[in-house]
Order: sequence, then C-alpha cells, then structure tokens
Amino acid sequence: MTRLLLVTPTFHGYHRGIARALEERGYEVVTHCYDAFATLGDKVRNKALFELPARIGIDSHRAAAAWATKRTLEVLREVNPDRIVVIKGDTLGPDFWDEVDRRELPRILWLYDDLHRHRYTHDFLREIGPVVSYARSEADSLVENGVNACWVPNGFDPDLASPPSTRTEEIVFVGSRYPNRVSLLERLHDAGLPVRAYGRQWSHHPLDRLRTWEIGRPGLRSERDIPLERAYTVQAEAAAAINVHGLQAGLAMRTFEVPGMGGLQLIDRPDVADFYEPGVETLVFGSPDELVELGRRALRDHVWAERIREAGRRRTLAEHTFAHRIERLDTLWD
Repeated sequence: MTRLLLVTPTFHGYHRGIARALEERGYEVVTHCYDAFATLGDKVRNKALFELPARIGIDSHRAAAAWATKRTLEVLREVNPDRIVVIKGDTLGPDFWDEVDRRELPRILWLYDDLHRHRYTHDFLREIGPVVSYARSEADSLVENGVNACWVPNGFDPDLASPPSTRTEEIVFVGSRYPNRVSLLERLHDAGLPVRAYGRQWSHHPLDRLRTWEIGRPGLRSERDIPLERAYTVQAEAAAAINVHGLQAGLAMRTFEVPGMGGLQLIDRPDVADFYEPGVETLVFGSPDELVELGRRALRDHVWAERIREAGRRRTLAEHTFAHRIERLDTLWD
C-alpha cells in the first residue's frame, strides 16, 4: 500500500475529510498538522511568541516558520512516505522543501485559498509543482506564468454529519467577520429578519474578545466558534445559510457544504452556476435588497425551500464531494 503524508493546516479540520477520501483511493494516510497547538503550553507559546508580537508590529513569521518546519521535518523523516500532499504549507521553510527534493518524493501542493494569502512566488511554484488551486482564474494565471498547475474546486465531506430532520426559523452565517459580511447581516437584521452569526469574531463572550484582541462587536445575535461538524448542521437546519465571498477568487467550502447537507444556500457569486443551477439547486443574490427578499421567501415558502434543498443535496453527492476532488488530484502525480 502506498504511504502518503498529508501535511496540512488545522483550519476547521478539513484535513479529516481529505484524508478519508485519500484512504478510499487506497492510500495509507498519515496526517500532520503543521500549525497545531495541541497542548496548553503550545497555545500559550503561540500567543506569547507569535500572535502578540504580530499585534504590536513585530514580524514573528520567521520564528513561526522555524517552529513549524522543524516539527514537519521530524514527521517526514519518521513516516518516510512514498508520496506527499501539502495543503497551503507556506509557513514551511526551505529546509522542508529541500528534504522533499532530496528524497525525490512525488508531491502535490494544494492551495484551497487565494494565492495572495500565501507567501509563495511564481519562481518557487514553477519548481515545486504540480500545484492545485481552488480558483479557476488563479489556476489559469499560474499556468500562464509557467507553473504546472490545475483547477480543483473545494468540496463536501458527506461522512462528517447527516442532514438534520428539524428546521430553525433563522438565517445564519458561519465564518470570519469582514466588513461586507457585517453590512449584509445588519441589513437583514434592520429589515426585521432573524439573523444569527457564528464565530469568535462575532461572539460577545469575554474570552472571544480576548482571543481576537478586540472589544467591539456588531449588534447581532451571535454564538461562539463551533466545530465543522456542528457548522454543517447549523447551516442545514437554518431557514437559510448565507455564503458571502467578497473579493475571494474561488468558491468557499461552504458553497458545497450547505447544499450537501440539504441546506438552503444564499450565495453572492453567480459563477456558482459552474456547479449548481441557480434558482433550482441554490439561490444567488446580487444586492442587499435581493438578499432580504430571498430571506423573507425562505422563511415564508417552505415547500419552495425544501425543493431547492433536495435538488442541491442530490447534485452535491453526485459531483462535489471530496472523493470527487481526490479522484482528480490522483491524476496529477509526476
């Protein structure tokens, strides 16, 4: 059996669904989260040595990179894999990549976020490929710059949770707090619609204010961070779940998670039509007023909403799971 090392950020635990999909392809998978702070000591160390200096203007990236690189090299040498998939990985220093080269390991670098949020250069990516991008436009741009790159969209993990049998009369958002998201949720609230946001940047809890180094919060109903499994359920049982991207190049994971769980998605991206039929399998809004109207109908017209939910789930399971994405990934080995 081919042993594969999956080197990944902890980010919401997405690596678990990816690892399961790789195992279904016949790999023996070992997962290493290069940015995991598993113990209390690790978490305190992260706050004191990395986060706090960054907050006061001191560049702590070099120290964080050295820490992550050392741990990841230790795992690489211990596991001695036949292949390696690195997700994001821009915290890892040249010593890690030199070791991958020295071992002549078949590797894939998977970017499931915008390239500008990474520290990679085109020169580096030309050497390290193949590179997978979650955004079609960024994959095309990489190819134009001589990178061995291709487009593999984000996906849904059907093994994480089962669709709920109950519904709530709320419109929800789960994720980070950005100004455009605050504006849209406040617009819904001002229109009298029941809105609730989930995440530490929305939460009014004192610990979350401390963790995010912030005091102020929008005047919206909110909850603390929830694990990915719970986020799946919250978005599915809501009257509707909002998916707001803003300037993001590709489509976020929740694009596939909400319909995959039988949720009613309200999304701001017309290019979702590459994956779902708008008005039939998902709902697209082009303005705050249109979002308000869709939210009102979602709360009022349950038969219409259920029809869209069912169609979106069928399409997701047929075409947009992590198993489908790994099937594509598995054709890229050099």
